[in-house]
Amino acid sequence: MCEPYELLANAIVLLAVDDYRRALKKLKSNPQYSPALYTIREVERFFRSRWYAELTSVNPEKLILELKKEVA
Repeated sequence: MCEPYELLANAIVLLAVDDYRRALKKLKSNPQYSPALYTIREVERFFRSRWYAELTSVNPEKLILELKKEVA
């Protein structure tokens, strides 16, 4: 069974993934949509951060690539 802190870490990462996915979808329909561009930039910064590395062992570059493929 997962410890509460593991559940919290997973929830943080999953929320970032969900935000990133939604922003990519919005950007697909409107390439100049500035809120989506901002969200993508901020989530990518999070994915590449030290904090993200503390939360999960998932490779951030691979995650970004897979999410972009999924939405494309």
